[in-house]
Amino acid sequence: MQVSIDISMYPLSDDYLRPIQAFIDRLHELDGVQVACNTLSTQVFGDYHTVMSAMTDELEAVFSKNPHTVFVMKLVGTNRCGFDPE
Repeated sequence: MQVSIDISMYPLSDDYLRPIQAFIDRLHELDGVQVACNTLSTQVFGDYHTVMSAMTDELEAVFSKNPHTVFVMKLVGTNRCGFDPE
């Protein structure tokens, strides 16, 4: 099964850009997932178990360094990478 995740990260600190960029950089290093970024959020695509396992590890890494971080995630049960609505 494939999944798409739209994720936004909100570190509740004055130094918020550095942890966001570090999180995105780590996502790009993951094997077996596709990552697309835009100005509002980041999308992660791939096999459900691969993506969710990676998200578990990456969220834990963020929370261990900065527990005052909010994540907003939307999931779709298909791989929407490259989807064109037209």
